[in-house]
Amino acid sequence: MKQFNVPSFYRSQLISAIKANRKAADKLKKDFAPTLLDFGSLKIYLARHFGFCYGVENAIEIAYRCVEENPGKRIFLLSEMIHNPQVNADLQKNGVAFLQDSYGKTIVPFEDLTPEDVVIIPAFGTTIAIEEKLNSLGISPYKYNTTCPFVEKVWNRGEQLGEKGYSLVIHGKPKHEETRATFSRAAHHSPAVVVNDMAETITLGKYITGELPAAEFYETFKGRYSEGFDISKDLQHFGVINQTTQLATDTQAIADYLKALVENHFGETDADGKKRFADTRDTLCYATNDNQTAVREMLNTAADLAIVVGGYNSSNTSHLVELCEEKLPTFYIKETASIVDTNSIVHFDWRNKQELQTNGWMPAKKPLTILLTSGASCPDTLVQAVIEKLLGYFPDATPLEQVAETFLQD
Repeated sequence: MKQFNVPSFYRSQLISAIKANRKAADKLKKDFAPTLLDFGSLKIYLARHFGFCYGVENAIEIAYRCVEENPGKRIFLLSEMIHNPQVNADLQKNGVAFLQDSYGKTIVPFEDLTPEDVVIIPAFGTTIAIEEKLNSLGISPYKYNTTCPFVEKVWNRGEQLGEKGYSLVIHGKPKHEETRATFSRAAHHSPAVVVNDMAETITLGKYITGELPAAEFYETFKGRYSEGFDISKDLQHFGVINQTTQLATDTQAIADYLKALVENHFGETDADGKKRFADTRDTLCYATNDNQTAVREMLNTAADLAIVVGGYNSSNTSHLVELCEEKLPTFYIKETASIVDTNSIVHFDWRNKQELQTNGWMPAKKPLTILLTSGASCPDTLVQAVIEKLLGYFPDATPLEQVAETFLQD
């Protein structure tokens, strides 16, 4: 796999050594067991896969190259390049400004741009309308386009289905940048509608079968269907694509449910023999699959709590938290400062979208066992910093340097 030129301050010597050792011993990625860091009074199990993925490293490399190649020019990110506060703050320190927030709200009007300005497209991609807008202003949206290749793969899959006459159901968070971009591409060549979860999928199914009146569909899914969408006919032949960071099990369940529903209601094929449901291979990216599988395997380890590190608006990170919460107390943090002390921790409730401060979070026991992972946009340096912060509360623990030697010498 390609090696990217990512600033060294995002790398961790310890984490890099651990990942290199695991990769060398498991080249086919069949072993998803976590890595034990045994400090005696503190035991930390690191997920087999976590941290920067291919798409994130690709985006960071392009963004920093853009800064280097355009001294003196105004450089803008269309929105957050990835969902990590540290990386976005670092780019801002290098003079990069945001045109929009993560939900598409204007920060700098497009009308203020000139042909001399540079715009970086984020890893989530963007809509066709924004690409056309930038082109009309004389600014290329393609020169510094950091769109993840796996997101583009989903777009290509959707286009292929559209060419075969299938409509598209998109499983994604409706307001997420990636979902908005994918919906734009899908709606360009196919009737398309977005569902957020299984509950909405079941509701959509009732419109497909006529159990609910068609007229109500347009209010229930307002803003989430393509122009001219006809619920009475456009979902008689369709396939499912997704936001790449969704839970794999959720996407599969949605696809299975809709496939069974449409085939039971209309039959497996139409009068011409065309399949009602276009089976698509899972469009989740490899990193999302690997990270989720690694967390599931890590959860087989007996532990006292789990810590997941990542930006609060990171979809893939929130899904790792969701998996951990099913088994044990889990704390979703964005920085080392979130761990105030052994009694207090600041963490994120991803369901209610609010930051909380919890007291009595760390059990007073030895050894204490913690499961640790991070999202695909989280720097490895931050993961190591969390390990060091935790170790600071265990003065009798084996020093980090001594445990690290095992990995650094291999």
